Amino acid sequence: MSQVLRSVITTSIAMAGAGLIAVAPVPPSGLSGQTRGVLLTGLDADTADTPLGDGAALMVGASGIPTPSQGWMNAYDALYLQPRGFTGTLQAVTTPESLYPFTFPFSETYDRSVSQGVQNVVDAVDSRIAAGGVDPANPIVITGWSQGSTVASGAMSALAAQGVPSDDVHFVILGDPNTPNGGLLERFDVPNGTDPVTVPSLGLTFGHPTPSDLYPADVYNMEYDGVADFPRYPINFLSDLNAYFGMAFNHIAYEGLTPEQIHDAVQLPVSAGSLTDYYIIPSASLPLLDPLRLVPVVGNPLADLLQPDLRVLVNLGYGSITNGWSPGDADVATAMGFLPPQSVLDQVPQALLNGLHQGVQDALKDVLNPANYQLVSPETMTDVLGPILGTLEKAGDLNDPSDFFHFLTAELSGIENWFIQGFSEVSLTHTGIPPIDMASALFTTIPNMIGELFENELAAGNPVAAVGEPVALLAGLVPEMLVGSIF
Repeated sequence: MSQVLRSVITTSIAMAGAGLIAVAPVPPSGLSGQTRGVLLTGLDADTADTPLGDGAALMVGASGIPTPSQGWMNAYDALYLQPRGFTGTLQAVTTPESLYPFTFPFSETYDRSVSQGVQNVVDAVDSRIAAGGVDPANPIVITGWSQGSTVASGAMSALAAQGVPSDDVHFVILGDPNTPNGGLLERFDVPNGTDPVTVPSLGLTFGHPTPSDLYPADVYNMEYDGVADFPRYPINFLSDLNAYFGMAFNHIAYEGLTPEQIHDAVQLPVSAGSLTDYYIIPSASLPLLDPLRLVPVVGNPLADLLQPDLRVLVNLGYGSITNGWSPGDADVATAMGFLPPQSVLDQVPQALLNGLHQGVQDALKDVLNPANYQLVSPETMTDVLGPILGTLEKAGDLNDPSDFFHFLTAELSGIENWFIQGFSEVSLTHTGIPPIDMASALFTTIPNMIGELFENELAAGNPVAAVGEPVALLAGLVPEMLVGSIF
């Protein structure tokens, strides 16, 4: 019974754990501004937004969820595929979706999990193509969420290496850790221009941003989702902390959002010729304040009093005072830096003054609103609890006992596979014991990264960055690694 309970808990925790040291795998078979963007108001004429047709959607899970449930697939279809003209069939693709150490000690490492997942997706695509009926009007649609997005990214390169035509496959992915400008794995792929950083004790590798020139793709990330939208300047620990909370609140909310929220996603700029469209879904609440909003009566007024100024300070970690995502092209790999531009810093005092006035007004409105005095206010349900509860309900098929039983059966089978594969990986380098492996990473891999950062910036004539970037690296990574060590 305890094993069943742990599998249910995995549904909510392990998906968020994809951001707690969720880094990209060793690539299998060829894996190689201040203003808001354009609102997504309809389908554009470019390749990434052509109708998806009547083919098959191959649906990949997320960390901790090897096989998507029927409820998961139906929700994904209704929210993200049908609005893009998809009228075809849904097919679950089972992938390992293990995320050591967050999927228990001695579970399969992330690199190996993703490598096997990529192969499973490629095999499913090959089978569909062999069966016929795949063409540009009815392409194969590949979906993925969290680690599933990493699997999808790897499948892009593997399919391209096989010569699968670009028009025959389309990707629609969520919460992408491989997002070039914001994904957690790319943020800490430092120093720039070097080989991807591997953490042998954890079986994890940074880097390998989602390709933008192989297949048409649509990528949806939530603002402040620390897995897909991590701050560019992690020296700002307030921004980091908000991103950590975003891993727990925003990263698992994608299937609990409303169609209106997705329709109003902000389309981000990309480089010329990109086949990938990036959309960011604005977050009504700072994840950092979500726990406070759960406190009856006083929570929302206090949160709304603090939020305008806190949002300015949090956004500063992204190089902005207005947006919780980084300026620049979304498809261009952008690693972490030390400090935002001076032109942005100069705007902070006035923005904080404006935020103070706004916070007082918002708090007074809450105090005068009778709905605020309910046990759970409508605002809290809409902005915080609703998306999470909706996702968990759909992911686990909680409304259908029969489907829920099938989901649990698939979960237990997946967990068994994690340990079968995980025990085969145990060595002196990777023990399968989280505290030992995390300590090894902290005292070997991290110092090497710091040393290379220092040398590169010093050689480039940037003594301030030579000191500051290593500190920022520690601020961004070490808290996550400490959390991982206790699993």
